[in-house]
Amino acid sequence: MNWLKKLPGYQRTPYGFELQLLRKLPQLTVAGTLIPMLAALIARFYFDRGSVADIARQVQTFDFVMMGLVVFVWVVILTVAIGCVIVWLMKGPAYVADGYEVSHSDKPKV
Repeated sequence: MNWLKKLPGYQRTPYGFELQLLRKLPQLTVAGTLIPMLAALIARFYFDRGSVADIARQVQTFDFVMMGLVVFVWVVILTVAIGCVIVWLMKGPAYVADGYEVSHSDKPKV
């Protein structure tokens, strides 16, 4: 039994920006992770004023901000990836569903 019957005469829509974006997402994920990590590393050399406790507090605060930025980037990339996959699937071939006989189709219930 063939569950998925392709719609006859349907032409596939060519892939567009969604496939290009989907292919760039791994690089964007790496860049979106490494840049905040490098910024957190550089911050250890930048914060040099105040007592040791003040410096530790500033570095820790900056680290938390960078971790939040990394999580934000991951969530954005996941959301964009889901959207790209949905558009990619929607551009695929169209399928015809089998007809379903309704017992009251000639006399609809109101």
